[in-house]
Amino acid sequence: MSVYPAIDFLYLNEEDMIAAGVKDMKGCVDTMEEMFKLMKVGNYRMGGANGNSHGTMVCFPENSPFPEMPVDGPDRRFMAMPAYLGGKFDMAGMKWYGSNVENKKKGLPRSILMLTLNDKDTGAPLAYMSANILSAYRTGAVPGVGFKYFAPDNSEVVGIVGPGVMSKTALEAAFAVRPMIRTVKVKGRGKASLEKFIKDIKEAHPEVDVYGVDSIEEAVKDADIVSVSTSSPTGDPKQYPYIAEEWIKPGAIIETTAALRLDDDFLINRARSVADNIMLYEAWEEEYAPKAYNTVPITAVHVEDLIAEGKMKPEQLEDLGDIIMGKAPVHKKEGEIVIYSVGGMPVEDVAWGTVCYRNALERGIGTKLNLWTNPDLMK
Repeated sequence: MSVYPAIDFLYLNEEDMIAAGVKDMKGCVDTMEEMFKLMKVGNYRMGGANGNSHGTMVCFPENSPFPEMPVDGPDRRFMAMPAYLGGKFDMAGMKWYGSNVENKKKGLPRSILMLTLNDKDTGAPLAYMSANILSAYRTGAVPGVGFKYFAPDNSEVVGIVGPGVMSKTALEAAFAVRPMIRTVKVKGRGKASLEKFIKDIKEAHPEVDVYGVDSIEEAVKDADIVSVSTSSPTGDPKQYPYIAEEWIKPGAIIETTAALRLDDDFLINRARSVADNIMLYEAWEEEYAPKAYNTVPITAVHVEDLIAEGKMKPEQLEDLGDIIMGKAPVHKKEGEIVIYSVGGMPVEDVAWGTVCYRNALERGIGTKLNLWTNPDLMK
């Protein structure tokens, strides 16, 4: 957009993002699959010395002598998530957000997110865009890639544990890759959120039977696909949502983007554990050892803990990219249960943000803003 030294960039508000196709779930699943292929050959970078960090978080103290400083609370943080993705994307960017549960009292979402895309050579901004919907859809599309590969072709029943935004987009991804789905069972904690979730799904998919259940066991039993996305206090794994092996249908996939507890014997001896990016979990293990699972409650983190303790072998945690690239079989045995961990990565935001940005350019969407015509410091 720019003819240097002048720099212009495109601003995309939420309505612009919708017009640019941010809610195209099938397209988002395809984009995430392409991203995984690039990641598998190493054509990406994220934060940290290892190039695989989830991001850098600003946390607040429990108490502060400064009256203006925020104090710790549920989801009270700021976070920067930078990345570069090569291939047809060839884009650098960073998602930045602030999060606070108290936002809901003000009619705001818990987290407010923005994504900046930058020229990989100069660092100049190319786009600054609303990223709440973008982040939600890429978060759902990553489970969708797992469903595409591991869920039975004739999947008809989905179990949802935690009827929030992440579960809603993961379910949309399931519909996109398994159109035979006809039943959705939902376990929630609050009546209002459960009823809204059911209402939204019925309106979008009137052909599907959607209803609430009273327990996680009911949600999991007979389900071909299970999606677990619940908010849970960290620190004590005994408090994480629990799924027993005997509840799980043979051949099912259990996808988790948040806290989940499974029996160690099951993980060690019978489950097939798959991660969206093994190196992300290795980075968490480095950062939070020796019990990273107490801080990051995703199943693959616990598997990394078990590997560190010598209870599992490193090869027992598989990388989704290896399956996509044909380096590992989609299924190793009949009736295997796949536990698929999704950690969330800034490279996903850059991938889907780049697609939406280029759509916006083609469709004439957004507002062009000027950073400078001539940088004052260069005069």
